[in-house]
Amino acid sequence: MMRWRQPQARLKALWRALLRLQRPQQSPAVWRGRDTVSVAMVCVLVALLASWPLLVEPSIRAGMPAPFTARAPKAATVVDSTALEERRLQLLPRTTVQIVDQRASLAIQRRLDTSLSQLHDRVDRPAAGLSAMPLTDAEQGWLRSLDAAGWAQWERDLRQAQLRMLSQGLSGGLAESQLLTAATLHLDELPPIARGLGARLLGRSLLGQANLRVDPSLSQRRIEALISQQGIPTIAVRQADLITRQGEPVSPQSLDVLDYFGLVNRRPRPLAWFAVFAQGIAAAAVMVLLLRRARACLEPRQALLALGSLLLVQGACLWLGPLASPLVLLVPPTLLLAQGLGTAAGLSWLAVSCLVLPLPYGGLADLRLFLAAGVAAAGAIAAGRQRSRAELLQLSVLLPTAAVLLQAGLLQGRSQLAQVDLLGESLLLAGLLLVGLLLAPLVEQLFGLLTRSRLLELADLERPLLRRLSREAPGTFEHTLMIAGLAEEGARAIGADVDLVRTGSLYHDVGKLHGPAWFIENQTDGANPHDTLDDPHASAAILQAHVDEGLKLARRYRLPRPLADFIPEHQGTLKMGYFLHQARERDPAVPETAFRYRGPRPRSRETAILMLADGCEAALRSLPPNTSEAEAQAMVRRLIEARLVDGQLALSGLGRAELELVIRAFVRVWRRMRHRRIPYPIAPRRAFSA
Repeated sequence: MMRWRQPQARLKALWRALLRLQRPQQSPAVWRGRDTVSVAMVCVLVALLASWPLLVEPSIRAGMPAPFTARAPKAATVVDSTALEERRLQLLPRTTVQIVDQRASLAIQRRLDTSLSQLHDRVDRPAAGLSAMPLTDAEQGWLRSLDAAGWAQWERDLRQAQLRMLSQGLSGGLAESQLLTAATLHLDELPPIARGLGARLLGRSLLGQANLRVDPSLSQRRIEALISQQGIPTIAVRQADLITRQGEPVSPQSLDVLDYFGLVNRRPRPLAWFAVFAQGIAAAAVMVLLLRRARACLEPRQALLALGSLLLVQGACLWLGPLASPLVLLVPPTLLLAQGLGTAAGLSWLAVSCLVLPLPYGGLADLRLFLAAGVAAAGAIAAGRQRSRAELLQLSVLLPTAAVLLQAGLLQGRSQLAQVDLLGESLLLAGLLLVGLLLAPLVEQLFGLLTRSRLLELADLERPLLRRLSREAPGTFEHTLMIAGLAEEGARAIGADVDLVRTGSLYHDVGKLHGPAWFIENQTDGANPHDTLDDPHASAAILQAHVDEGLKLARRYRLPRPLADFIPEHQGTLKMGYFLHQARERDPAVPETAFRYRGPRPRSRETAILMLADGCEAALRSLPPNTSEAEAQAMVRRLIEARLVDGQLALSGLGRAELELVIRAFVRVWRRMRHRRIPYPIAPRRAFSA
């Protein structure tokens, strides 16, 4: 019995250790109810698209591996649908039936009426001229000799001739000489001058015009008639003939035979559909949980971006069918999410998309999906380390090149290689990646994504908000730079996001711009306005206001949410000890909560490191020159221990071991700041006589 309990206890301990490893390092952000419902509804849509083929498509399709071995139960003659369709396509150019379009004919008749009207005006007003169709002297004389009845008769003859020509059908590609010849034949009974002028008018009105249109119903009837005359292609099947062998691709002819014997299920399969639907919901939900684990501050719109990308890819697969390229569909969204939400988020999306995509499996499709997943995974790992848009541009060129070389190498010698346009696929992938790179700033702004390149852009000290801070609150700006150095070293020591900590440190005190003189680092003349105010409650409100005003500035300058979180969380719910002491000297019953920041407390390792750096920076700078490293560590440890006891780090995910590393990192920075300098000798200034 004891022997059994010992392995069982070890398994339980191992399971608890595994759960501790998988637990998020910090508590995920709380979503509102409607946000959770929106994400859940999109998860249902993802599952519906993943299971859609089981509702509307047959159980067997041409090209897929046969699920069973089938033999013909009896002899039969089956229509070969593939050959029949090919014959229809071959007959299509020879069986197009055209009919006269009455609307086009009326428009052409109006052109002749316009020409006759212009000719009549030319005769009545010779100065007007007829530049488009010049008249000879004989034609002008004949026209002037006509009376009203003669004009009307000639016009009727022209219209009748045009109507006969239009009733026979008119093509827009006829040469002018052929139109003149046909018009002359239709006006054969007229005198030579009237016939020649009328033929020219008719040719001018008909040149380049057409009055024929295709009639689909008549064309289809002709195709069916020709197919019936030539015979419908069929497949002769004998009893016990092998139709399909399990695992081998199903040919179009085999599919026709299976369908004839009722072996192709075209009805919805509720049980199979429900299984795939449940799998789709579980996969989408797991993806959201993985995203929240990898990024605790994940916003609902970012989860919707990942699920929406999955929906678009699924829709493209259903629409394109066998033509869908896994490489083109999987790589761009994976890179986008890896840049904006981290490598873990990109790989999570890739794994779930490979599971729920409605792609055909078997043979070449499996190999292409495997290659696409490998290229996308490599791109996600590389994209998570890129620090500039120039590096992303290089990646957008290298990935398609590597993909086409890999596919060409692995598919070499396969008969299906001719079915894949490798060059076109790689060019399309490169185009999509370049378009995504151009649209990346817009997507980052809409969905609050924080890429490495955007972090580095926001850390530029020439940004408008940082320039304003350095100009209007220079003491706060120098304090910010000092804290950024401490926090950056602390983040590097424990493997936190160094770029996020540095950029967040630069913006954490921008709220002091609402009143720089109220903060001691900006008081250059020695006067402290808090002494003049002499109201601890008002002074505490001013300190809280620098957090509130900082959040307003973050919204005004459109700082991403992870950066804006540094503004309130670097103060957490700390006590304003100096003003609390003043208030209790006047009234001992003053509640402590009135002199605490409103928070929230740090909810990430990065904001917690900034809080610790903010608390230790002034203390480290105030140490005397002969302070030892051990004394500095003890002082920093006391400050951090006070934050721990106060509960400020409870939500940050920082452990004791990480805090010890942060302490040592802070002291290393202090040691660099306090290094000794060699005294340089200064030459005495020479005195010059007058």
